[in-house]
Formats: sequence, C-alpha cells, structure tokens
Amino acid sequence: MEEKEAVCRGAELADGELSGAPPPRDCTAACCHGGAKMAVLAYSLGKREINQHFTIKNAKLISLAAVLLLLVFHAASRYYEGGDSCEWLLSRGRYLGEDVWQPYGCMMHKYKSIEAKTCLSEKRVAFVGDSRIRQLFYSFIKIINPERKEEGNKHEDISFEDKSYSIKVDFLWYPEANNSMKERLISWTHEGSAKPDVLVLGAATWSIKLHGGSNEALQQYKVNLTAIVGQLEKVAEHGEVYWVLQDPVNEEVLSENRKMITNQQLELYNEAAVDVLNSSKRNGRSRVRLVAASRQAALETIIKSDDGLHLPESTRSVGAMILMNSVCNKILRPIDGSCCQTLRAPNLLQKLSALFFLGSAVVFVVFHILGNNRHRRHVPPDVESLEEKKPATAAVPPGPKAPFQALCRMGVIMGYFYLCDRADVFMKEQKFYTHSTFFIPLIYIFVLGVFYSDNSKEAKLLNREQTDEWKGWMQLVILIYHISGASAFIPVYMHVRVLVAAYLFQTGYGHFSFFWLKGDFGLYRVCQVLFRLNFLVLVLCVVMDRPYQFYYFVPLVTFWFVVIYTTMAIWPQILQKTANSSGVWHFGVLAKLLGLLIFICFFAFSQGVFERVFSVWPISKLFELNGSIHEWWFRWKLDRFAVIHGMLFAFIYLVLQKRQVLSEGKGEALFSAKISNFLLFLSVVSFITYSIWASSCKTKTECNEMHPYISVVQILAFILIRNIPGYARSIYSSFFAWFGKISLELFICQYHIWLAADTKGILVLIPGNPSLNILVSTFIFVCVAHEISLITNDLAQVVIPKDSMALLKRLGAMGILSLVILLVSRAGQPTPGA
Repeated sequence: MEEKEAVCRGAELADGELSGAPPPRDCTAACCHGGAKMAVLAYSLGKREINQHFTIKNAKLISLAAVLLLLVFHAASRYYEGGDSCEWLLSRGRYLGEDVWQPYGCMMHKYKSIEAKTCLSEKRVAFVGDSRIRQLFYSFIKIINPERKEEGNKHEDISFEDKSYSIKVDFLWYPEANNSMKERLISWTHEGSAKPDVLVLGAATWSIKLHGGSNEALQQYKVNLTAIVGQLEKVAEHGEVYWVLQDPVNEEVLSENRKMITNQQLELYNEAAVDVLNSSKRNGRSRVRLVAASRQAALETIIKSDDGLHLPESTRSVGAMILMNSVCNKILRPIDGSCCQTLRAPNLLQKLSALFFLGSAVVFVVFHILGNNRHRRHVPPDVESLEEKKPATAAVPPGPKAPFQALCRMGVIMGYFYLCDRADVFMKEQKFYTHSTFFIPLIYIFVLGVFYSDNSKEAKLLNREQTDEWKGWMQLVILIYHISGASAFIPVYMHVRVLVAAYLFQTGYGHFSFFWLKGDFGLYRVCQVLFRLNFLVLVLCVVMDRPYQFYYFVPLVTFWFVVIYTTMAIWPQILQKTANSSGVWHFGVLAKLLGLLIFICFFAFSQGVFERVFSVWPISKLFELNGSIHEWWFRWKLDRFAVIHGMLFAFIYLVLQKRQVLSEGKGEALFSAKISNFLLFLSVVSFITYSIWASSCKTKTECNEMHPYISVVQILAFILIRNIPGYARSIYSSFFAWFGKISLELFICQYHIWLAADTKGILVLIPGNPSLNILVSTFIFVCVAHEISLITNDLAQVVIPKDSMALLKRLGAMGILSLVILLVSRAGQPTPGA
C-alpha cells in the first residue's frame, strides 16, 4: 500500500511540475490501480524527460549549427558540382504528378499566352528536326496561342507568326543530322541573314530507321554531328541553341517499319550527341545546351503513347514549358520561375538596412567590451490580445546594451531571410497538392497536441490557455495548408478561410474585452500593440523589398485594431463599470456596434469609394500591391464581419458573466443540462452542415460570396463545443498553446524561410529528400519565429517609452523617418522596361 501511494505521489509531482497546475484531488482513486497508474506515471515522466533535455534554448543552438552546416554544404555543392539552375532545368527533375514536372532544385513557371508573347516579342524561333521536334514545335506555339491547331504537311516546313508582337516561329523539316542540316546552319552564319534568336534541334530516329540500326549509321551520325557542331557554336554567338536528346520509345507498340528504333539504339545516339557536343566546350562550357529533362519525363509517360514513338501531349507540354522557362525566365523574372534567373542586385534601402544592422552589431560589441551587461529579457505578451504577463519580481529596466543586442540578433536573422529567398544559395521547388501531403501531417500534429495536454489554470470560457491553444492549432493547419498547396482543393480552402476569419474574430473579442474591462485608451497602449503587430513586417518590407500589403494579414489586423479602438474610444466611452451603474449604457454599446456595421456595409457595397479612400498617397503605400489595391479590397471584404462578430460575442459573454448567468467552475457545464445538450446538438449539426456546404461548392468565387455571412456559424459552433462541457474547459493542449503564443511570427516568417519565392514555392535545404527537408526547415523556421517574438518584445520595451512627451517625440522622429523611406523607395523604383 505504501509503495502504491509513493508511485501515485510521483505521478502527481511529475504532472504538477509540467503543467504548473495542482494535481487532481482524486489522484489516489484515479491513478493507483495497477496498469493505469503506471501508464499515467510513464506518460508524465516521459513528458518531463523531453522538456528537460529539449529546451527552446538548446533547440536554437542546434538550429544555428544546422544553418551554418547547410550554408557550407550548399556553397561547396555549387562550387564542385555546379550551381547553374539552367543546367538543372534542362537536365534533371522528377514527376510530381500528372502534367507537373519538378526540375531539380529550382522552380518552373507556367507561362501564359500574354507572358510568352511579351518575352518573345520581336524574336525569331526555329525548330529544326524530325517529327518529334515538330510535336515540340506545336506544344511551344500553343503556349503562345492556345487556339492553334496541329495542321500542315508532316514532312514539310511549317510557320507560325504573331504580327501584333512580331513573333515568328518556324519548324524546318530536317529528319537527319546531315549535310542538308549543316547547310541550313551555315546560311544563318552569313552577314545580313535573319538569324534565329532561339534554335531548337534534334534528330536520330530517321537515321536508325533508314539504316536499320547499323553501327555504320551510328558512326556516320557522330561524323555529321562533329561537322555540324562548329556551325551550332557560331549560331549560338547570336542566340540560344538547344539540342534535344532522344526520348525513349515504347517498343511493344511500334509499327513493323519502326521496330529497329529500340531504346538501346536511342541511348547510343544520345551518348554520341553528348560526347560530340561536350567536346566543343570552350572555357569549360559549350554554348549549345543539351535538353535531357524532357527525356526523363518521357520515361514515365511513353507507355501512354499511341504509336510508341510520339509522346503524349502532356509530356510534350512539359518539354515546351522547359524551353520557355529557359528562354524567358531571365527576361520576365517571374517570382515562381527561379530556374535560369540571375541574382537581382540589392536596392538602396536593402543596402542601408544591412549597414544599419552591421552598425548595431558594432555598437553591441563596444558595449560588451565595456562591460555594460544590465539587461533582462522580458516575457513576451500575446501580440494580439496584449494581455501582459506580469513577472513575479520587478523587471530591471533594460540598459543601453539591450536594444543593440536585440538588433544584432535581428540582423543575423534577416541575413538568413535574405539568403533563403533573395540570394542564390538555397534551392527552391514548387508545391504540388495531394490529399496525403495535407491530411497526414494533420494527424501528426493532432497526436502531438493530445500528448501534450495539461490542466487549465482557470475554467472560464475562452480562457487564456484555450485561446493560445486555438491560435496554435489554427496556425499549424494554415502552415500545412500553405506548404502543401491545398488551396487547389476547395473544401480545404473554405475551411482555412474560416480559420482566418476566426483569427479576426479573436482580434475583435480580445481587444473589445480589454477596452471594456480596463478602459485603457492611452497612446502607450496603442503604440505597443501597433509596434508588436508591425515591427517584423516593416523590417521585412525593407530587407526583402516587399510592399506592406504583401503580408496581408498584418495590415488586416492592424486596420481592424484601429477600427476597434476608434469605436470604443470615441464619445461616449462606455466601459463595464459605467454600464454597471445603469443598464441603459448597454444599448449605447449596441448603438456603436450598429454604427460600425453600417460603416462596414457602406464600404463593402461601394467599391469605388473604397478604392478612392485607400488610393490616396501616402496611405496607398500601405495597401497597394503591384500598383493596385484590389488585393486589399478582396482581403478586407472577405472577412469584413468577423471582427464585429467577435466584438458582439465578447459583449454578450461579458454581460452574461457579470450577471452570473454562466457556470464557469471547473468541471461544471456552462449552462443547465437541457440548455447545454440542446446547444451542443445545435453546434454539432451546424458544424457538419457548414462542412457539407463547403464540400459542395463548385468554385471559389461562389463560396467566397457566402463566406462573410456564414463563417461565424462555424466559429460559434466550435466555441460552444469546446466550452460548454466543464471537462473540456478544464484542459488544454500546451503543445498548441506554445505555438499560439508565436502565431503571428509563424505566419509572417513562413513567407521567406519555410516557403520560398514569396510563398509560391518550398525552400529546399536538404535536396533529394523532401521529407527530411521539411523536418529540418520546419525546425529552423520555428526556432527563428520564437526568437523574433522575443526580439520584438525586447525592442518594444525600449522603442515605446511610457513617458508621454518622450513617446510623442519618438513618434515624430519615426514619422519623419517613414516619410524619408517612402520617398527613397519611390525614387528607387525602376522605370517600366528597365
């Protein structure tokens, strides 16, 4: 019996140390029963072991070491193995799925007609070769003009012309690499001849067919190529030349007169072409580029060929798109076409930011040498609710060294951001959605969330631990949604839209509650919130050369905070203590919310007025994206009612709580049994009904029209399901809550150090192993987000002083600095066509 009690006390101690909450009173009854008791003990001790050895400090040290090792690895890899992304595009890759080709280490942009025409304007393109090259020619011009049909005699030249853009694309029938092809090439080397800007060649199957696959024909092929290669190099002096290696065949379905065209023969001809073309290298590099990637794509799809020789249309489209990326990426520079792009030089603001962070590091080193070490890191508050966590002892005011130390750390992190998404150091790959890439990670995080469950310190509706948990799991779902490309699947897209609305709902709920209960409308409070919301984004706008609206969620939350503040602060300021003296004041709050609703509806149904208001300079700099405020209009309108729903819910809840209508004790249902059961049933039905509706949507446009009006149903259903049962309010997931505390940083950091190409692709730190790459990049990404949350808190203590006069002076200085930055960025914008 004594042994059993000792074990039970051990379980209580372990659980208490981890959760920070007292152990259950009935531990002896619940735990001390053989196997169940030992299971609880093992579970608690296991969590304690993990938490003792794997701390966030150790994790950050490991992530720093990993970044340094990866930098060395990628630098060495590019130096010794070649870092030309054009070579990667043309030579290596893999199929992600039907019609989706992933080049090795870089992203391939999917060109639309207008983009292709812009790139090829006033250019001549020539395709020279056999029927396979003719197929590639048709796939290429279909990118330019999707309506173009495959028409024309098979064994004759074919022309395509777009006079509006002065584009001319020709197919020239030369089925063998012989003297006829050589003479054509020689004609292009003469002075005054109309030389092609892009030349695509390939031939071999006719040589095999006409000569029965003899060794003599292969040797003659080598001789002919050797004679041609010099002319190819001359043509390449004035344009781009591509030699397409031979695709495989499906030998089983070849006709009798093609049976001699075997894959073995094609391999011999490809080896001959590679040997001859590589032998022509000058200074270690040939001007003639070998296209081998389409051959790799054909290996997986040739089985779908109708005649065994000619490729299915999907594979031909891959080959044409590879060529288009090789030719156009360096001209149009699409953000999601990292293959064949040269590194863009940093602009003036980026250079100045680098100098600023470097200067901060120098000052920090000077202070460190002088021995000024008075600094204590404050516990970061929740940046959205801004409920301060008061330390047990008075915090020591930060010394002069503190801000420079924080800026030094921030400079190192911004260097990592730049290397990940602006410098040509790490690789990038495109996204490809499958159900498994989205739903399997969801199962993983759900299991971890259940494993790390603890007792809540309080059992109030939407208590602090629960809101952190809510933000945490929502943020993790959104991260998985982004990296898996799940926006392509409409049911998932609509459910994630609800999660974004839920964030704004919490914004309305949290800020309304704060102002209603505390009545703090001071400038210090406003500046603290705005700084913590915007600091990281404003730094990224400069370092990564992105507009403020690019990080759309922060402008959205900032705008709605200002709206909530204005609504609550304007006369009459109605607080809970005011309303307690007279119930009439409750109608005053409802009148304010009604006024806010009218304001929202007015803007929602007056797009012209909305655009005129937000297009005024310098306000437009905050809301424009690519010279237009359409994106801001779309984001604002999509969740326009979420904040007011949160405010109204907070108002109703706080009034009911004050009147003691709710039962919020631990283990107590929120309402009476009948009401609780009815509301739970209604919530479950509503939850399921919304999911069925979201799954039945045909288009995103159709769903988005209804979303602002019905997203609140899903949100309220979740809140009631999560809070009506007393036991549900008494526990929370510390795993999800931990991520919830840094949810804003996670959302912003993902843009550049987890995703890539401004969220269009995926950052590749570990090439060739997608699963390991996700694990490593996620680990580093989370550590960086947590560190930025601490840096933001450190700087907030210094940048936003509590003294009103000092704060006004700093606001004036920041206003002048912001104006200078806006003017510099305006002057530094490239002129059209530059």
